[in-house]
Amino acid sequence: MQFKHPEVLYFLALLIIPILVHLFQLQRFEKVPFTNVAFLKKLQLQTRKSSQLKKWLVLLTRILLLTGIIIAFAQPYFSNRTAEEKTHYNIYLNNSLSLDSKGSKGNLLKTATQEIIENTPKEATYTLITNANYYHNIDYNRLKEHLLKLKPVAKEKLPETVFLQLNNTNNQQSKTVFISDFQNTKKSDFTNVPKNTTLIQLLPEQQNNLSIDSLFVNSKEATNLEVNIVVQNQGNAKKNVPISIFNSDKLINKQTFSIEKNTTETVQFLVNKTDTFNGKVSITFNDTYSFDNTFYFSVNSTEKTNVLAIGNNNDFLKRIYSKDEFNFIENKETGINYNLINNQQLVILNQLESIPQPLISSLTTFSNNSGNIILIPNKESNTNSYNALFGKLNIGNISKKKTDSLKITNINYKHPFFSNVFEKRVRNFQYPNSLIQYPTSFRKESSLIQFENNQAFLKEAKLPSARLFWFASPLDKTSSNFTNSPLIVPVFYTIGLQSLKTTQLYYTIDKENTIEVQKQLGKDEILSIKNNESSFIPLQRAYQNKVTLTTKEQPQLAGSYNINKEQQLIKKIAFNYAKDESKLEFLNSNELTTQLNKIIISNSVKDAIESIEQKNKVHWLWKWFLALAIVSLLLEILIIKFFKP
Repeated sequence: MQFKHPEVLYFLALLIIPILVHLFQLQRFEKVPFTNVAFLKKLQLQTRKSSQLKKWLVLLTRILLLTGIIIAFAQPYFSNRTAEEKTHYNIYLNNSLSLDSKGSKGNLLKTATQEIIENTPKEATYTLITNANYYHNIDYNRLKEHLLKLKPVAKEKLPETVFLQLNNTNNQQSKTVFISDFQNTKKSDFTNVPKNTTLIQLLPEQQNNLSIDSLFVNSKEATNLEVNIVVQNQGNAKKNVPISIFNSDKLINKQTFSIEKNTTETVQFLVNKTDTFNGKVSITFNDTYSFDNTFYFSVNSTEKTNVLAIGNNNDFLKRIYSKDEFNFIENKETGINYNLINNQQLVILNQLESIPQPLISSLTTFSNNSGNIILIPNKESNTNSYNALFGKLNIGNISKKKTDSLKITNINYKHPFFSNVFEKRVRNFQYPNSLIQYPTSFRKESSLIQFENNQAFLKEAKLPSARLFWFASPLDKTSSNFTNSPLIVPVFYTIGLQSLKTTQLYYTIDKENTIEVQKQLGKDEILSIKNNESSFIPLQRAYQNKVTLTTKEQPQLAGSYNINKEQQLIKKIAFNYAKDESKLEFLNSNELTTQLNKIIISNSVKDAIESIEQKNKVHWLWKWFLALAIVSLLLEILIIKFFKP
């Protein structure tokens, strides 16, 4: 039992007054003469005993009267908290996309929001945590305001992250309500759950879901694109599901497909090539989640790689880097235009005898800006000048020339460089040979093509922001016949294509994305990303010939977006939600119950809050003590009036 005003209890000391009155016998007895002395003695004894009993009863009722009044004014009560202290609720509401689904009472997120508003006490204080916001020590009205504005977001918070936030704001009297579906949290840590915590698991009613998992595009013909949509099924087999593909809002094609239980299926569409295909794929099906039934992608017009060749024998490079796919420029060794270098994506040093210092400085800056380099030595190369470049790039060194006739025999098909380059492994081709080799030792190198002695003929060295490709032999006809080999076209062509980082088909929301835009910006010019509903300026870094954009917090909605410079459209991009939100994988609450003995687990927000409020309810007792005082007063009156000694 607790008291709201415990200082009033000091007045219990006043109980000494009736006790003292009783002990000192302040009331005097009146003498009455009787004729028979023996009878008088007996009568006096009976009267004295009865009188003593009456006095004790009156004393007891008066003590009870004063005690009841004093304790009633002290306002006693039973509760788990003090009467002056307000209950503080820590509420975490998982508003991820997976909660925007149908439960037994309707939409899970909306139902949880409404039950919090209807059942939480108005006099309490609150800390509200969602996946995107944190509101500390707010009153009921602000809690209601934030909850009514709450929308599902494409953000996830691990339970341990939320528990850490709650522990930082938690006190002994705080009541924690953790509301989630506990999706994909089987490996989460529940060891730091705060005291007085109630975990509420809300699960969707359906356990069947179709989702578009991914998408890729193949160029089948000069005028057509093959769009491949990977659909994932969780649950029972489904038949004749409609699927449509759009370019912007225009319907391009529509078909149906069937899919077996718990499998994936690839659906193909053949669409016409356009300068920009602003794609959207949509499945028409009523399942657990609706957000994963739409998928966005963009195919921009093909950009050309800027290639600069510096050397005197560039005829074979002209034939490989045609005007259809590349912007090829050549400079003679004696007339290098250094201003062109920073506008390229690939620079080829074709058999220079020496590398001048201004070119070394320009190439160092060029590589720091993500520009790739191809180095082909000369049969009379000045190794000191080459080592000066390698020293500036901090990759290694070149050794002295070796004269030996070696065949070029081995291709490293496992290297990512050759991914999708060859339809099958070529084994019985006429091996090219080399008469001169320049061995090199690089820090971060990998061999792409090797001589018959397993030494590298073509190797890749990774720079901090770019790549350098080194040919160990000169490619003139007196040193090697590699230019007559069928390997030369796929090797140089692939290096050229990989030097241009084209826009991805789509990006993922709430992930760090890097988007490269081949655009030169003037001073104080910036790029923005926008659609019909929102606009934001991403983190960006401008280089000499491109801009790198980084996104994470924005955008928050899946869809098609434009990259603009002021009002000028630069490129179209697409964003989609993460696929983890589509998984029907939830934590088993029974397992969690055994793991957390002192934690209450519920599946109803209303029941959980009502249970907490019942435990925290203040049970006032002052009325009972006031009633005791009234009863004591009545007893005293009755004793005095009807008890005759």
